[in-house]
Amino acid sequence: MSHTGPERRLRPRFEMIRSFAAADFLTLANGCCGAGTILALLQHIATAEPRWLWGAIILSPFALFFDFADGRVARWRRKSSALGADLDSLADVISFGMAPAALGFAVGMRGALDSAVLLYFVACGISRLARFNATADQLADETGKVKYFEGTPIPTSVLLVGVIAWLTSRGQIGTGLMFGVWNLGPLALHPLSLMYFASGSAMISTIRIPKI
Repeated sequence: MSHTGPERRLRPRFEMIRSFAAADFLTLANGCCGAGTILALLQHIATAEPRWLWGAIILSPFALFFDFADGRVARWRRKSSALGADLDSLADVISFGMAPAALGFAVGMRGALDSAVLLYFVACGISRLARFNATADQLADETGKVKYFEGTPIPTSVLLVGVIAWLTSRGQIGTGLMFGVWNLGPLALHPLSLMYFASGSAMISTIRIPKI
């Protein structure tokens, strides 16, 4: 039998998983918390059961914990994988971008203009992460450490979740959403959604935030 080229080297099964560093599994836990938030919110919308809404809210601080822990573990072990930075950004988009936006929608921000604001917030989060990945080397000092962020980090969106948790505890969601609704012709806007606009705008700003 003739061979047209060198034999292909058999790659180990689950090679990608084996290449993960310990911190990567914490990053995946962060992403799973975000995805779990979205699934819980879908269940809440379908059943109107408060326990699903509270479950979604509670997952947010867990996502923040895992996001903080993965960096600490990577520095402690002085080991990171080639996929680490990309994994972190993708997990953050889900947990701190899409999940908070879905939470806003679930508690009543469902007008056409609300949706536009929520999409703007998600787009800002994606852009913020992309900018950091593209400029991290430029912002790093001689030791390779980034001293500051440009724009607020996307995990600051947990503050939005905190506001919604407080409103939920007071029963000020749904048709009773704080500040009511503005009807601008055929379009509706809940003023509370503007906190998402402010958060997204802060992410894409050039404000320097010291990195802890």
